[in-house]
Amino acid sequence: MRLEKNSRSEELLFYALVGVGALVTAVGLAAALYMEHAGHVVTGMNNQVVWGMPHVFAIFLIVAASGVLNVASIGSVFGKAVYKPRAPLSGLLALVMLAAGLMVIMLDLGRADRLVVAMTHFNPTSVFGWNVILYPGFFAIVGLYLWTLMDRKMNPYYKPAGLAAFVWRLILTTGTGSIFGFLVARQAYQSAVIAPMFIIMSFAWGLAVFMIVQKSMYAWNGMTLHPAVRSRMKNLLGTFVAAVFYFVLVYHLTNIYYAKETAFERFILLEGGIFPSLFWGGWLFLGTIVPLLLIYVPDLNQLRGSVFAAAVLVVVGAFCLLYVFIIGGQVYPLDIFPGMEVTSSFMDGQIDHYRPSWPEILLGLGGIGLAFTATAIGVRVLKFLPEDDLAKLESAGHMLD
Repeated sequence: MRLEKNSRSEELLFYALVGVGALVTAVGLAAALYMEHAGHVVTGMNNQVVWGMPHVFAIFLIVAASGVLNVASIGSVFGKAVYKPRAPLSGLLALVMLAAGLMVIMLDLGRADRLVVAMTHFNPTSVFGWNVILYPGFFAIVGLYLWTLMDRKMNPYYKPAGLAAFVWRLILTTGTGSIFGFLVARQAYQSAVIAPMFIIMSFAWGLAVFMIVQKSMYAWNGMTLHPAVRSRMKNLLGTFVAAVFYFVLVYHLTNIYYAKETAFERFILLEGGIFPSLFWGGWLFLGTIVPLLLIYVPDLNQLRGSVFAAAVLVVVGAFCLLYVFIIGGQVYPLDIFPGMEVTSSFMDGQIDHYRPSWPEILLGLGGIGLAFTATAIGVRVLKFLPEDDLAKLESAGHMLD
């Protein structure tokens, strides 16, 4: 349902939002330039913690970019009519979030121009090398998929394009998770469960981002979401959040089972200072338990804004979990010689410390600003906003829960 709105005020709001997004992006780029000029000594990173706060932002954006495309896949691949009008916005978000995540991660590396070396000297034995193929392939396939959705002449090909995008996004997320799963130089990583865990995390985080953007865009354009559509997406989000809980539980139980990982698990879950607080309070309570209560408790999910709040909390929990996983996995020392005490001037055998600096945080926020700005412009210029033909859906029986 669309409500009439003053076009002049809507135009002013659009320029204000784009201006804010552009400003945040510019500040992020300035922070990257500052770190490039002064060196990483101005960050909280060191020889042991080489992936800092920008990587937390970048991995979230990349994983969620893959997951947000799942909304389109449910309509195109699995034939769910409720999700088909949401496919264009889903594809747009996938492209801009992946671009934003790659911007952050490349600027954080310090020599973004050396990406040319990785592109011209392919290493088939490196997961990083395979990602050089996976990311451009994602842009190409999703771009083709959007073309089939928005050009009537290409409409007959939208199903095979949607299937290709669905398969490619699974491969891409598997590749991202495998970066950690194949990494033997960190005690917390090197686990076969990490790749499927990243896939299900992408489902939950991508859907949460989509629901936040959809709600915001509907409010901006004076539109309301049909209760049945809200119910469908709410229940799907709850399923994905519960699945993430299951995989994280299996990951930690697997580590606890191995004697060599017991000390790390005690550190990350009980004795590690900020990390247990973020894990139990940030991810488990705020990012999992509270959203599930808001979704499934009838007295709570009927409250105005409850589903939106659940989606926001899922995103908050995602950042907490990634911080614990990425940063906590680096500060804990690698047990090279089990049963032996190792000391050296390089902090071997010692728990390191990391405190994110403002340039790192601003660079990460710059990626969020880029994704926000590109989404606002895309929705304004092209027809990416979902508009449901509710009468048709209800008559076809697709809206029944």
